[in-house]
Amino acid sequence: MSSDIPFPTAIATAIADGVAHLEPGQALDAAMLPMPHAAVAPEQDRTGGTTTATVPLDGVDGLDVGVWEMSAGTMTDVEADELFVVLAGRATVEILPVNGFTAAVATLRPGTVMRLAAGMHTVWTVTEPLRKVYVAR
Repeated sequence: MSSDIPFPTAIATAIADGVAHLEPGQALDAAMLPMPHAAVAPEQDRTGGTTTATVPLDGVDGLDVGVWEMSAGTMTDVEADELFVVLAGRATVEILPVNGFTAAVATLRPGTVMRLAAGMHTVWTVTEPLRKVYVAR
């Protein structure tokens, strides 16, 4: 016999002004959250047609929290301080040797946890649409 108490689950209607608002004790299925995509800026898009989407969640103690998704393709970025967990997809993130950071390549798949630092220059190559939950400042 299970003593699990069902959590109230947030649905897409919890999104107002582009932010997913959660009440204390409310759950959100981040893997099923609708994500409206927009084209990546031409100066960042290395393959053409690459898109991304972000749905911010209510912040916690001044931190930015949200769900981010990228279509298959390659783009460049300059990072913020961030910790993320990959929910779906496959990709690599190449850290370029800029601003004192050491060159490295990380392979991303569901369950990968990664930390990025502010000022890192990266190249994201996504082979299967990538979705992550991030915490940043």
